[in-house]
Amino acid sequence: MAVEKERRNFLGFALGGFTAIGSIAALGAMKRTWDPLPSVKAAGFTTVDLSTMEEDVLNVEKWRGKPIFILKKGPNDEENERDVIVNGSRFHISIGLCTHLGCIPAYKPADKNFLCACHGGTFNLSGEATKLPPEKALLIPPFKLDGTKLVIGEEGSEYKALKAANLLT
Repeated sequence: MAVEKERRNFLGFALGGFTAIGSIAALGAMKRTWDPLPSVKAAGFTTVDLSTMEEDVLNVEKWRGKPIFILKKGPNDEENERDVIVNGSRFHISIGLCTHLGCIPAYKPADKNFLCACHGGTFNLSGEATKLPPEKALLIPPFKLDGTKLVIGEEGSEYKALKAANLLT
């Protein structure tokens, strides 16, 4: 009888151990299916070299399907707290969608502003609304500076400083 009890205990422990190992393997497989693919993670970041940009020329990049406006300001352009400074140059960085209805504003270099053709709203060179109907400034995407490279999609210290000063919108 003692042998049967020992055998039953052994089989119970073996079955319990096998079940635990199988459960851990199943949970690991489920987690891998829920994690985003590496290609999706890579699509979340856009890197732009700011050292090659010319003054008063709007550069439009794409990040997560949205246009990103990057404009190197000239020395005579008005300074603003929303400016991003890299190696002494000032840049305007924003998501290029009007905060009124989501239209894409056009850059007007002669007027030094962005004009939204949908309802005639304008934004200055720092992305602040200067003529209604948009009531908020152009949004600033999360970014990080790595030397002269701008990494869009990751919060760096410059972005966190703008966020703390409540200058993102």
